[in-house]
Parts: sequence; structure tokens; C-alpha cells
Amino acid sequence: MKKEEKTELIDSLTERLKGASSFYIADTSTLNAATTSRLRRTCFKKNVELRVVKNSLLQKAMERSGKSFEEFFPVLAGPTSIMFSESANEPAKLIKEFRKAAAKPSLKGAYVEECIYLGDDQLDVLISIKSRLELIGELVGLLQSPAKNVISALQSGGNTLSGLVKTLSEKPE
Repeated sequence: MKKEEKTELIDSLTERLKGASSFYIADTSTLNAATTSRLRRTCFKKNVELRVVKNSLLQKAMERSGKSFEEFFPVLAGPTSIMFSESANEPAKLIKEFRKAAAKPSLKGAYVEECIYLGDDQLDVLISIKSRLELIGELVGLLQSPAKNVISALQSGGNTLSGLVKTLSEKPE
């Protein structure tokens, strides 16, 4: 790879890291071509961008991004892939699901909403993180719940009241 190509790659990675609210660093070594293709197709279906990167170039991009990614530097050894996604937990779910059929990819680290998670043992924690849309949905549900209860109580009371009036009006005097 020529120096110009490396510079372009570092610049594009730097811009991607600056704008990313979450990314995952995974080890995809020992995957054969068919398994790698299946992983790439699965990532594409789940809107996860998967890129195989050189550790030295990724480290330079991290240094230039203006964010503090120093904790990732020790795990940047061996074959490395980086996964970008708008959803914070989608790559973790994808890795967990994919590992039912294959031993890899293994999680080296993840950056989610300015928090850093290191090691494959953090996978279950990352799966349980709720996305922004899930949190908004829960919040809307919580806000609607009291209003629904009031409306339900008023409607059931209205039916009872109208039933009572109807019964009294039908009652012979």
C-alpha cells in the first residue's frame, strides 16, 4: 500500500471515528472465505459496516480523532475488524448470534456512547444496552400510562353510570 493510500485510509477512518457514537473492534481471524462472506452479508442486512483494518492505521486514526481511545491500544494486536452501527447494541447481538455457528468473531473492545468496554466478556453487557429509539419508546410508554389509566377509569365509570340510569329508568314505579 502506498503512502497516499494509507493517508487516505487514515483520514477516512478518522472522520468515521469522529462521527461515530458507537463502534466495535473484533477479531475475525481464522474465518474461512465462506464464513467471512456470511458474516459480511449478515452485517449488511443488520446495517452494520464491517471493515478489516491494519492496527497501526487504526491507532493513528484514533489518535487523530480528538477522542480519548488510548484504552484500545493494547487490544490492537493481531487481525482486527471494526464494526460501525447506528444502533449501540446491534453489533453485539450480531456477534453473539454469529458465534452460535462459528467460534469467531470475538470482541476485542467497544465504544458505546463515550464508554469503553474491553474484552469478549463484555458481550452480554453490550447486548443489554438499549438503543436510543428503544429508550424513547419506553419513555413515551411511561408517559402515556397514567393518561391511559385516567381515560380508562372515566370510560368504565361512564358505562356504569349510564347503565345505572338506564336500569332506574326501566324500573317500574
